[in-house]
Amino acid sequence: MRTYDDTFSGTKIYPGKGKIYVRGDSKIFRFQKGKSESLFLQRKNPRRIAWTVLFRRQHKKGISEEVAKKRSRRTVKSQRAIVGASLDVIKERRTQRPEAREAARKAAIASGKEKKSAAESAKKANKAKTAANAAKGGSRITSKQGSKGAQAKVAANTR
Repeated sequence: MRTYDDTFSGTKIYPGKGKIYVRGDSKIFRFQKGKSESLFLQRKNPRRIAWTVLFRRQHKKGISEEVAKKRSRRTVKSQRAIVGASLDVIKERRTQRPEAREAARKAAIASGKEKKSAAESAKKANKAKTAANAAKGGSRITSKQGSKGAQAKVAANTR
């Protein structure tokens, strides 16, 4: 047995019942009662009329308890390695005591400072060496372009 749904209210229309309304653009609308047809032609919104199926669905009316409760999936936490540190290293660091972690941090900071000071002293020594070489009359670099091998500007010999 073929049944149709009421276009406005959403209720079932059984064979031999209801009305069909065909709009100018050939769209078919089926109504169970004159009440729903009248409200449709008044351009009423079925979501705002309390007895329609759309209203009841929107406001969660008449849903049984079993259907209403949805089971939500629990998120499963998983550990993954990060670039530069394997999972074992991460777990080891996490279980490490705060004192040991602080000591390792201080040692890393100290070694970083040491490297920086060594690089700075090497840079100063290199600078002093080039300055001494220039004072002797060695290679004189006048500009960045000159150090890259650019030709020196030709001095003008006329006024």
